[in-house]
Amino acid sequence: MNATENPWKTLNSSVRYENNWLSIRHEEVVTPAGTPGIYGVVSFKNKAIGVVPIDADGNTYLVGQYRYPLDEYSWEIPEGGSPLGTDPLESAKRELKEETGLEARTWTKIARIHTSNSATDEEGFLYIAEDLIQGEHAPEETEQLQVRKLPLADAVEMVMTSQITDSLSMAGLLMVARLRGL
Repeated sequence: MNATENPWKTLNSSVRYENNWLSIRHEEVVTPAGTPGIYGVVSFKNKAIGVVPIDADGNTYLVGQYRYPLDEYSWEIPEGGSPLGTDPLESAKRELKEETGLEARTWTKIARIHTSNSATDEEGFLYIAEDLIQGEHAPEETEQLQVRKLPLADAVEMVMTSQITDSLSMAGLLMVARLRGL
């Protein structure tokens, strides 16, 4: 067998939980070692979207919010979901506007990312938004947000000191820093 071929065999798969945002499958499998096993897979009904906005002075914008599953406050890049079948860039534009009030004239896709590939098939996309125009933000009813403007280097330091732990934010900020020679 080629090393990149799937060594797992799925014997049975059933959805055990589902809501408007995700489903959880229970799968009976044969492992690569040939032994019986189980696997749980979380499938999201949205693509993950992250945006690193950069203004003319090299500042970025973070969004702070309380994250219920973590039971803690989190600083992140503007991010959200893109319904399956929707253009991720259009969703990125919507999320940036909703969460920060910013619109961008220039957009660059910088990455496709898997957020936690041992437990979920979630796919994400990261963008840089530049040539920014400030407007009014309009967060969703489930969001109580703070917006913070800071130099990109300071946001990267927050990643390096684990003040930012969100995977999309970490990847996006570090990639933009690398692209900008920080």
